[in-house]
Amino acid sequence: MSIIEFNCLPTNIGSLPYTDPVKACSVVARHLKDIPVWPQLPRRSFLENLYVQASEGFPGLVVEVDRVYVNTAADFQKPLEELYAAYLENDIGRFPIGRDHAAGLYEFLGKTDLTPRAVKGQVIGPLSWGLTVTDENRRAILYHEILGDAVPKFLKLKAAWMERELARVSKNTIIFVDEPIMASYGSIVATGPFSNPEKIAGMINEVFEGIRGLKGTHCCGNTDWSVLLKTNLDILNFDAYSYAESVSLYPEEIKRFLARGGCIAWGIVPNDAESIGREMVASLKDRLEEAMAPFTRHGVRFRDLAAQSLITPRCGLDGLTEDGAEKVLELLTGLSGEMRRKYGL
Repeated sequence: MSIIEFNCLPTNIGSLPYTDPVKACSVVARHLKDIPVWPQLPRRSFLENLYVQASEGFPGLVVEVDRVYVNTAADFQKPLEELYAAYLENDIGRFPIGRDHAAGLYEFLGKTDLTPRAVKGQVIGPLSWGLTVTDENRRAILYHEILGDAVPKFLKLKAAWMERELARVSKNTIIFVDEPIMASYGSIVATGPFSNPEKIAGMINEVFEGIRGLKGTHCCGNTDWSVLLKTNLDILNFDAYSYAESVSLYPEEIKRFLARGGCIAWGIVPNDAESIGREMVASLKDRLEEAMAPFTRHGVRFRDLAAQSLITPRCGLDGLTEDGAEKVLELLTGLSGEMRRKYGL
């Protein structure tokens, strides 16, 4: 791939604390003009929970008031055959995300006042979805000998559908395949068949195959970053506010990633009220520069690193108040502007 230079532009992880999709999209349009993100609104409905949102249409799926699971005792053969047929025929319209599962997405797609450089969307990754969504006996569905294999194929279709829709906003699409469960790599992820790095990378890459534009991955905790860097991702997003040193432990892998054109999305703006209250643009700039500095000791020029960077919050913003979320976005855009000014980006 060619070098990706976002020059420290700001973007968001996805979730916001609003229940009104119109208001949420207005906030996104105001603060994230260059790379807007459709807003996920989990406070609006349980159906907008990250795991539930992408579940619609999976064979045997049951949605209750506060639980989603797969009933493997039911006859899922026909819907499974339909899923595989859609996968083989690349029928991406067969498994959309419905309006009741993503009100913010549909409101976002209807906006006519956006002129972005790129547009970002997000879908849950196969490891996180498959180890969190269970069968009727609360056994992770990824361990099911038949349905487990269908998980990455199903999410590939979801990602492809989302990208097709977002291309109406900008032909420059960015789709993140989020793997929050990778923060548990070394514990729950390190047991059974899914402890194998190549198997994890293979599942994520299968979802990536449905994405024509840029492919990203977000993990909001510490993990073995070499596993995610084995995938075909273009953008690596991590919590640089709390775990900056974790990525610096992989200097050679990051150097190779940057050399092939990759972009690092630094989650440097906090998403908890206490930290937000004590941070300013200047303090976050110092923190970001400190997080970037170790890579310069391994032959990466600081300005080149900044050019191949995005700036994000460290994770989703749905746990904040509406005012708190806006404060984060203000810090985010302010920090981006300061970095771009200082380094001539």
